[in-house]
Amino acid sequence: MPKNSRACLLAALLSVVAVCGGDAVARVFPFGPRHRAVNDLANQFVPFHAHLWDLLRGRADGGLLFDWRAGWGTSFLPDYGTYLSSPFAPLVALLPRGDVEHAVYAITVLKTAVAAAATAFLLRRLGPGAWWWAAVLGASYALCGWSLAEGAYNPMWLDGLIAFPLLCLVGEWVREGRRPLLGPLVVAVCWCANFYTAYMATLGAALVLLVRLAVTDSFRVRTLGRAAVTTGIGVGLAAPLLLPVLLGSRQAHPGLVREFAPVAGTDFLARLLPVTYGFATPAAFVCTAVPLLAGALLFRRDVPGRERWLWPGLCAAVAASMQWGPTHLLWHAFATPNGSPYRQTFVLSGVLVLTAWTALTRGGGPSADRRAVADGTKSVAAHDAPAGVLPGRRAVAGGSAVVLVLALAALPSPVLTPWALVLAGAGLAAVAGALLLPRRGRYGVLAALLVTGTLLGQAAATTAYADRERLVRLDDYPPLGPEQERRAAALAAADGWPAYRTDPGLPRIAGNDPLLLGGQGAAYYSSHTPAVLTATLDALGGGWTSRGRNLQGLDNPVTDALFGVGARWRDGAVVRTDTRLPLVTVRPPGPPPAYGRSPFRNQELLLGSRVYEAPHAGACRVGTEVFLWAPDATGPARLGEREVRLLGGRPKRQAAMVSLGLQRTPGLRPSLPGPGELGCLDHERLRAAVAALRARAATSVEVTPSGIRAVLPPGGGTAVVAAPQTAGWRCEDAEPAPYGGLLAVPLGSGRTELACSFRPPGLRAGLAAGAAAGLVLLFRVGLGSSPGLRSFRRRGRASAG
Repeated sequence: MPKNSRACLLAALLSVVAVCGGDAVARVFPFGPRHRAVNDLANQFVPFHAHLWDLLRGRADGGLLFDWRAGWGTSFLPDYGTYLSSPFAPLVALLPRGDVEHAVYAITVLKTAVAAAATAFLLRRLGPGAWWWAAVLGASYALCGWSLAEGAYNPMWLDGLIAFPLLCLVGEWVREGRRPLLGPLVVAVCWCANFYTAYMATLGAALVLLVRLAVTDSFRVRTLGRAAVTTGIGVGLAAPLLLPVLLGSRQAHPGLVREFAPVAGTDFLARLLPVTYGFATPAAFVCTAVPLLAGALLFRRDVPGRERWLWPGLCAAVAASMQWGPTHLLWHAFATPNGSPYRQTFVLSGVLVLTAWTALTRGGGPSADRRAVADGTKSVAAHDAPAGVLPGRRAVAGGSAVVLVLALAALPSPVLTPWALVLAGAGLAAVAGALLLPRRGRYGVLAALLVTGTLLGQAAATTAYADRERLVRLDDYPPLGPEQERRAAALAAADGWPAYRTDPGLPRIAGNDPLLLGGQGAAYYSSHTPAVLTATLDALGGGWTSRGRNLQGLDNPVTDALFGVGARWRDGAVVRTDTRLPLVTVRPPGPPPAYGRSPFRNQELLLGSRVYEAPHAGACRVGTEVFLWAPDATGPARLGEREVRLLGGRPKRQAAMVSLGLQRTPGLRPSLPGPGELGCLDHERLRAAVAALRARAATSVEVTPSGIRAVLPPGGGTAVVAAPQTAGWRCEDAEPAPYGGLLAVPLGSGRTELACSFRPPGLRAGLAAGAAAGLVLLFRVGLGSSPGLRSFRRRGRASAG
């Protein structure tokens, strides 16, 4: 087997063993009783992958452009481009839907392995060195602290972990004037897989290219131009996905806006060591072999000065840029993240690994890169050149001293753990000893075992520690099991879409229960949660967390009627209702409802009838249903023997309107956990209001993967669709006009049909940009293959020589 293949396979194997071994030690799913359902992994990634399973199997309500399940109907392409556009995501369909958590875990481990293999391949491409060292350093990058602590529950980010070595490889092709077709295609795949981390990886790869140009005496302005063109074409090819994602973000409900504050330097240094954790600190750990070698490069006098200083300088510059406000914003596309503020940390790990490889491969004479011959079509691969000389005693001692100084400087940090110092010290001794052993025979095998053992031990321990700490420090949710499967089966049996909606109901499992369990509800959580959806649900008494982006389902007879909910999960079973409206109704001519502060009054305005009574002396009339609106209250609310717990407190979260049950005793007042408003629902009035609207409702409704058609009664008015009017809706013969936040179309007196379709904003422009980029790529490749142009280039190079 070629040494490159061996390096890639060993790197992948080491990463899989470390991740799975650490999870097994922590007894975390799928190797033990502790679950992984934390934060966005449970709220977003698992439900979105479950929905992708439905799409791939033809069982989804909606298509690639629009989703009818979550948020009463929302744009789906931005969500696809944010969470599901990875080439690995479709693998979820290979397992049964009930095993979606297993599928997401397998994809997570696979991405880590691919990142390790890609880095090992890149290292062998950059310079000569032992294949097993390339494998160990490639796996060290894939098993960096960012991957183990952050990427493990944000698996979409792991595509950026893969993108960095691939984009650095593209930089090598650009430097050598090779692969004009493949280079832009790799850029496009990386940006489509996850544009957010691909953007960071692109910045990092650009810095690496600048250093490579400087240390190989190949710095040319035309090379930078070629790099810019390659990147531009690749991003342009990804535009059909990128532009809808960008516009979806702009139309989303604004999340938390916070000012960046750099962490203490001691905390930053502590996170370089294994077995540390912190949500708001950079997970910068890489195997101790990496900082030791990176430090050793500074003390290698047999390495040219530019290489000896530029690579460590790049590491220092990237680390410093993470702590300075302007460059922090540059790394994060000029917007401080709502969560962890150090999402670019994997780039620091990558440049540290590249620096470490330089320390291994650049000793003993002129650089292999300077001996490489490149004529635009052929080059001498770096891995075919003679191997460099390993760092000597002086360099190893210097690198060890660098690691010791960094560890000592981190001692005051509360992030530091005793195990961090023990494992870092043991790893330092093992790697230093391995570097000082003779290279051949049994000593070479012993050196490989020492370094590999250090990597596996530190990475597995860091994985296990992060697993345990996440469950303690982050929000966690019930894992999928028999109870959730029973609920999903009951919802599927009751499903009657599009005649009526089936709501997955309460208690909530995660932020996207309609995607996870089935049905068509209001619950929805995404970076693209539309502002109009949040505002509409808020006006009607809905609850939310994550400052309005994580919307909760609303269990209320009035909103159930308005949004056509004919069945919902409640108290362990599916409950049906007969007070529901079709998906499309016709309202009388007149201005749309103007919402006020009271959600009870807002519901009535949208319904067109008064159905709530005000309490008298703090108590509702007997026979009415008591509803409480206390958005900021936290604690139990009681009416007789019924108790409901609220969790509110704006601006972080808002408690939804809740039912306290029927008023059965005259004068009985509810016990409230804080200030709130009571509404007394008269069900007879609600039935009468629904009956009146049914008389003017659509006689037939047909939904498509990206639209809706309905046959309406004659007479004019305003056709109202029970779906939020998010940007992208277009209707035949009329311009949509919002009606209380819902999609609506004014009707002429003779019009009896409604036909509306949805196209995500930016899709048409993105397709045009992608087509233009494709034409430029074809022209560029065709021009580059012209014999006359190749001859002209050769003459130009000969003249320059």
